[in-house]
Amino acid sequence: MPSCILKNLHIVSPADSIDFTGDIRIADGKFAAVGPRLSPEPGDAVHDLSGLTAFPGLIDMHVHLRDPGFLHKEDIFTGCEAAAAGGVTAVACMPNTDPVADCPEILRYIVEKGAAAKARVYPVAAITRGMKGEALTDMAALKAAGAVAVSDDGKPVPSARLMREGMCLARENGLLTISHCEDLELINGGIMHKGSVSEELGVPGMDRASEDFITAREIALAESTGAPIHIAHVSTAGAVAFIRAAKKRGLPVTCETAPHYFLLTHELLRSRDADYRMNPPLREEADVAAIREAVVDGTIDCIVTDHAPHAAFEKANFRTAPNGVVGLETSFAASFTALVKTGLLPLSGLIERMSSRPAAILGVPGGHIRVGAPADLTVADLSQSWTVEPDKLRSKSKNTVFKGMELTGRVVLTLKGGETVYTIL
Repeated sequence: MPSCILKNLHIVSPADSIDFTGDIRIADGKFAAVGPRLSPEPGDAVHDLSGLTAFPGLIDMHVHLRDPGFLHKEDIFTGCEAAAAGGVTAVACMPNTDPVADCPEILRYIVEKGAAAKARVYPVAAITRGMKGEALTDMAALKAAGAVAVSDDGKPVPSARLMREGMCLARENGLLTISHCEDLELINGGIMHKGSVSEELGVPGMDRASEDFITAREIALAESTGAPIHIAHVSTAGAVAFIRAAKKRGLPVTCETAPHYFLLTHELLRSRDADYRMNPPLREEADVAAIREAVVDGTIDCIVTDHAPHAAFEKANFRTAPNGVVGLETSFAASFTALVKTGLLPLSGLIERMSSRPAAILGVPGGHIRVGAPADLTVADLSQSWTVEPDKLRSKSKNTVFKGMELTGRVVLTLKGGETVYTIL
């Protein structure tokens, strides 16, 4: 691919202590030079991107690409096209596909198909066979086939004994364990947060104790075994308190949340619109404030999307619709609007939580703008406001909680390995 120089950008890469206006040279798919003023070399294409901001490609460590098995909702190619439009250059995809990603054959399918997609695709394999919570998978074989982590995401591993054994086996094989913290007996058929709105609507609620209880269990298992645990999609003030205390004690606990958990509340469910239903659910203002504070103070390590596409006909009935929302194309703008534009977090802090920290936790390349690294790069216009229009999303599914909202911060260019995978310049 041709070499080029991107000039006059505000360049932010917290993992490399970079925060200045300058130039980036890209050659052979890698960062070749970064500095205040670079001179073109013979054959370089020169692009003046004055007024724009560049940072390492975003890494979303929690997405559902629905491939194999649910291709009417999404597939690897469309999911990664949506990722590229949101400035996301790498995704970790969850195993609740059909068939479940619990064997090397399915992982190889995902890796091979992902190689031609517009974002790097890292499979997360199942902890238990068929995600049935009965027997552990062959994690050595899954690791060899390309898995970066294990999870039964979409539901918990119900047995603490089996979860403990799974965490230890994952550690032995160099895999991260990611936990979906939910006690299904406590949930007992709930479809939204258990509180005043669920009572008003007369629908069963999802008790916050469900998330808090399994979060505490996983932390206890991490302390007992020394095996790392990553807590998925944190949504309650109680879970935040458990995680903050665990980190203060030096336990190997990391966690993530999604933009809707620090922006929106269960009040939106009064509309009986299933596009606002996900698991864990939108909760109360006190939870939103706790999540936002935890993102700002670093208790929450990563911002992800839990991108979960569903077709419009599946979301049509409020009571029976599946849980989940899309988010790859809105995650940066929603987070920038909520955290950076409001002055709660510097841009470098946001990039750390959306790029360098996920890369470090997963143990995958990325999160850097440094010479020799793959040129995965996001360029954004931080002054541009835009309205989220579901019909214009590149995902096959349009079930976004941010529909009709005005957000600030627009991704205008995404490079994967130095190759343009999205641009509106």
